[in-house]
Amino acid sequence: MKKSFLLISLGIVFFGCQPSSKQNEGIDVGELVLNGQQEPTTPEETEVWEPQPPKVNVNPETGVPSDAIVLFDGSGFDEWISSVDSTAVKWTLNEDGSMTVKDKTGDIQTKRNFGSVQLHLEWRSNPESSATGQNKSNSGVFLQNRYEVQILDNNDNDTYVNGQVGSIYKQSIPLAMASSPTGDWNTYDIIYHEPEFDDNGKKTKSGTITVLHNGVLIQDHFEIEGTTEYIGWPKNEAHGKAPIKLQDHQDQSGVSYRNIWVREL
Repeated sequence: MKKSFLLISLGIVFFGCQPSSKQNEGIDVGELVLNGQQEPTTPEETEVWEPQPPKVNVNPETGVPSDAIVLFDGSGFDEWISSVDSTAVKWTLNEDGSMTVKDKTGDIQTKRNFGSVQLHLEWRSNPESSATGQNKSNSGVFLQNRYEVQILDNNDNDTYVNGQVGSIYKQSIPLAMASSPTGDWNTYDIIYHEPEFDDNGKKTKSGTITVLHNGVLIQDHFEIEGTTEYIGWPKNEAHGKAPIKLQDHQDQSGVSYRNIWVREL
């Protein structure tokens, strides 16, 4: 009797320790549950048909998307005003469809205000400049009038790296130095998401900047610390939409711009 009981007990233990058939055969996907829903068993169950994304065409000659706002195409300064006093722009309009900073006339900014954007612009350093350091073809593009992506001729011209070409000024060193030769055109393609603030003016979400310089990723979704200050720490005062600004560094920089457009995000 004791021997029979022992054999039965051992049999129960033996079979109880065997892997289940599901363990041997793998997981039955039909029994998986995701967010309280049974796993789909047909491809149609995971297909989404709407809303349809809006169709955007790109002009094959200019490269400008059909839903973009053209800020400068060489025809004039209709989209811009002086940042100093909101009067007409005093920069130089060139016959080749570009504009050049006119020294000591002040920054210029868009008449329109913007939040999160995709921004394209092209810029060229001054091949005749003999300046060095931060004075060699220095300019910058300011998003929402506060956050600067640096423009500078760093070809054979070293400076502090958080202030070199492609930096988020005094905040983020670029991942690479991708400048064209001095006097050749450069492109910046910038994706900017504005910061968010609560009703009390406290920042709840940092803004971010991504920059491609001549097609090379140099800023990768960098979280902006606040305003890009020349002296002092970044500031984070609440704000809404604001202009895009181009800088007159007031040092005979001779930086030129062309083909500027923006898509609101």
